Amino acid sequence: MKIGIVCYPTFGGSGVVATELGLELSKRGHEIHFITYNQPVRLELLSNNVHYHEVNVPEYPLFHYQPYELALSSKLVDMVKLHGIELLHVHYAIPHAYAGYMAKKMLQEEGIYVPIVTTLHGTDITLVGSHPFYKPAVTFSINKSDAVTTVSQSLKDDTLRLFDIKKDIHVVPNFIDLDKYNHMFTDCQRGMMAMDNEKIITHISNLRKVKRVQDVITIFYNIQKQMPAKLMLVGEGPEKEKVERQCKQLGIFDKVIFFGKSNEIDKILCFSDLFILPSETESFGLAALEAMASSVPVISTNTGGLPEVNEQGFSGFLSNVGDVDEMTKNALYILSDATRLKTFKNNARKQALIFDLHKIVPKYESIYEDTLKKCLAL
Repeated sequence: MKIGIVCYPTFGGSGVVATELGLELSKRGHEIHFITYNQPVRLELLSNNVHYHEVNVPEYPLFHYQPYELALSSKLVDMVKLHGIELLHVHYAIPHAYAGYMAKKMLQEEGIYVPIVTTLHGTDITLVGSHPFYKPAVTFSINKSDAVTTVSQSLKDDTLRLFDIKKDIHVVPNFIDLDKYNHMFTDCQRGMMAMDNEKIITHISNLRKVKRVQDVITIFYNIQKQMPAKLMLVGEGPEKEKVERQCKQLGIFDKVIFFGKSNEIDKILCFSDLFILPSETESFGLAALEAMASSVPVISTNTGGLPEVNEQGFSGFLSNVGDVDEMTKNALYILSDATRLKTFKNNARKQALIFDLHKIVPKYESIYEDTLKKCLAL
């Protein structure tokens, strides 16, 4: 198949999943065309089966906000016609499914029929999409898609609760390439982050308010009072300055390493003993899955799709949002006994096996095939 993939080309989970999906599909013999405003951050290698097409948005003084949807829909039309793309897989309802539908209608005027598969990732539903300004457009975009998927059952439930949806929704969870997490790093590299007797605690996110990073600091503060430990904070975002001030006020600034955006997440996770994700909401929890793939147990909240990823008492523990005392207790329970920590580490890796891309990507292929058949039957 010739498949066009539309996504945000950023460090966010939706862009990462879309890129990894495209790369794996290309290995399975499909021709993949990424269509977006920048080359996706995980798209390191272009080949005969992987192509990138940049969407340029001309600037006109007339527009206070440049109309990306118009530029994207026009680019989609051009790329479908030029490369014979058979199906569009768009990640996010707005603006991508909205632009995809416009492209589809323009192509139909020329007798070209291209179905649209829309994957909902969370923010487009729970935060942006449910806003009264956008809700009609999101509802329209979902209902006009030829197939719709969500990354968790929780997100599917939210979508059906918040919108008047007339379509079937398939749950296809996020996935991970476990082969990339067979680490061969040496212990001497761990010494660059922490002393031998220190436990390494890690948090990775875009440091937005919804991630409750200040809870991460509180939990770590409690942990380090009981045992030697270091905290690895990976990511950039609006809460970073608040978190830095919090660390200074608590007197633990020297025990926290702020990595910013890092391309060495695999190395950081390889040496981590525990991952903390106390988010207000998570549609899936890809960061938690990446941690588990590196054999790192997870302390998380029980919100959204996290209970579908992190198994209580097996790969880690789940707590109510804001319950930092219980999260601290669970963290210390895992970290305080070497044998117990090793068991949780092994279990975390076992849990990640459920989401291996070789098990998940065929589900998307099946949806593509069924959608194309239905389109040809019309």
